Amino acid sequence: MHTTPSAARRAIAALAGTACLALLATACTGQQQGGGDDGSAQGKDVTITFWHGWSQESETRAIETNVAAFRKLHPNIHVKVVGNIADDKSEQALRAGGDAAPDVVSSFTTDNVGKFCSAKVWADLAPFLRKDGIDPARTFPSAMLTYSGYQGNQCSLPLLGDAYGLYYNKTAFAAAGITSPPKTFGEFEADAVKLTVPKGDGYQQLGFMPNYHGYESTTTHFLGQYGASYFGPDGRSDIATDPRVAAMFTWQKDLVGKLGGFEKLEKYRAGFGDEFSAKNPFTTGQVAMALDGEWRTASLAEDKPDFEWATAPFPVPDDQAATYGRGYQTGTVIGISGTSRKQTAAWELVKYLTTDTDAVVGFANAIHNVPSTLAALDSPKLDADADFRTFLDIARNPHSSTTPASVNGGAYQVSLQNLGYAYESGTQHDLAAGLRATADEIDAAVDQAK
Repeated sequence: MHTTPSAARRAIAALAGTACLALLATACTGQQQGGGDDGSAQGKDVTITFWHGWSQESETRAIETNVAAFRKLHPNIHVKVVGNIADDKSEQALRAGGDAAPDVVSSFTTDNVGKFCSAKVWADLAPFLRKDGIDPARTFPSAMLTYSGYQGNQCSLPLLGDAYGLYYNKTAFAAAGITSPPKTFGEFEADAVKLTVPKGDGYQQLGFMPNYHGYESTTTHFLGQYGASYFGPDGRSDIATDPRVAAMFTWQKDLVGKLGGFEKLEKYRAGFGDEFSAKNPFTTGQVAMALDGEWRTASLAEDKPDFEWATAPFPVPDDQAATYGRGYQTGTVIGISGTSRKQTAAWELVKYLTTDTDAVVGFANAIHNVPSTLAALDSPKLDADADFRTFLDIARNPHSSTTPASVNGGAYQVSLQNLGYAYESGTQHDLAAGLRATADEIDAAVDQAK
């Protein structure tokens, strides 16, 4: 079962917490910072509080297992673990500070890292990393390291990740005479058309659902295959000047047309079941190919669809064929409260959870996510069949990318997605004008948040 929220869910969570975090960004400016020597390094008994968002039994049990192993290594550091904590609640507690606030916090919403860092809600971990001789670039995959920091402030570290790739129906491929998964968008389009079986005014089977409401078929996930940067060196939105962005919008809309048009596809999409259930349209055979994360392998193994399936990297633009193997990445991050007076002890827990290979591998095995260190990705203790290894390779790939942190969280992604909805449906006909207007909207929102 899916164990961390998808990027789409994170975007919703980010919007839900916008008001709280906006207050946070201003209220925390100049806020007294924590730190200092809590005595834990000298053996003093210290109790720290760790808040996280996991709630399923397998997830919370995995957290407790790692914390129990940590306690054996640090018997004087006592950890109070509190689960199922939403971002807005933890941020309110951090803003308030005091003894009731957590010392260590994890978040599913990487989009909020820019807010955490710029508002100093979470402490900069760079001094701790340097003290212990940990080189982040040699420890974590590059995309994961990117989404866990902001403008030189490494205020969080990766704690497992998600990688996105292609799921394909091998039975349908064989019936259509397709012998291997597509590597370029040209091949992908041809296969999507060939795999589409009409039925009345709809479909018996659709090759791929390209519409942006099609679960993981989002603007940012598609742009991950193009390597878009979103912002230029000056911090301003570059979506109107980066040719890769316009190329993605053009490719997606062209595919929508080839597969029957926006309205026909939307009508078919209305019959899809819940994304996180056995009624997922790939599991039911309604679509023959899907863009999805590594967690889907566990769901499919449990749901046992009546066809053979496999995974591969999602295709890339034809003019970027050499980057095949890349994919969009996101994940969970963990940090230390900027006001905690127990940061020495808190760092020991964060360091253990994020850099101890056995801890990372054990957690990844338990909740079926991608390990978040390079050493863990290569560990022989990792439970990984061929289909899951696809996502490990994506995580290792130097071309894999993520959405960069911003001072106002994922607001720029919402603006871009809104343009996508307008362009694919035909309410926005002028793509260049739409990109310019959206870039201006993004810049204005960033300026307001500073």
